[in-house]
Amino acid sequence: MNEDSRSLWRAALLLEYFTVGYNICEAAASILFGTLAGSIALVGFGLDSIIESLSGSILIWRLRRHGTGTPDDEEKFERTAQRFVAVTFFILGIYVLYESAGKLISHEIAQPSPGGILIAIASILIMPALAGKKQTVGTAIGSKALIADSKETLACALLSVALLIGLGANYLFGFWQADPLTGIVIVLFLFCEGYEGWMEAEETATDND
Repeated sequence: MNEDSRSLWRAALLLEYFTVGYNICEAAASILFGTLAGSIALVGFGLDSIIESLSGSILIWRLRRHGTGTPDDEEKFERTAQRFVAVTFFILGIYVLYESAGKLISHEIAQPSPGGILIAIASILIMPALAGKKQTVGTAIGSKALIADSKETLACALLSVALLIGLGANYLFGFWQADPLTGIVIVLFLFCEGYEGWMEAEETATDND
């Protein structure tokens, strides 16, 4: 492996370390502010950040193992990891859907959360740039896993937009229904990510059989 190639792989690792660190901080802040405000959308966003951290941690393991072990062993680990993350997305989606529907039915009103709005804005500013960098580096080193992770990071940015709309509508106009409705939007993203992750794992398994 030449120096340019090693530099790209190191860059990929640094991107994932940043992803995990940022998402851990984002998850802690989102869950704290969401619990204080009674915002299921904000709590759901924090739970999604935990899953993002888990995905980043799995990718770190794969990047650090680059060039070691057999290709078959690495492919088996990737499929197992993809399926695990996919199932977790479904579990979180069911939880957020249950809480959001319950709030709509019981008219449980979330308090405005300026902290949550700041979290959403920060994510909107950071995540698209991070996703673009991952896409560039992933293409350069031929890593499908990193390219897929870039799409997941971009999905986080889209979730941030939905979150900002929901929290902003509640904060500015008192439209409390926006919070649980935004939670349902987040559910759709969680289910889509879970389904896509599972299907990608199945396609990889089929191609290798």
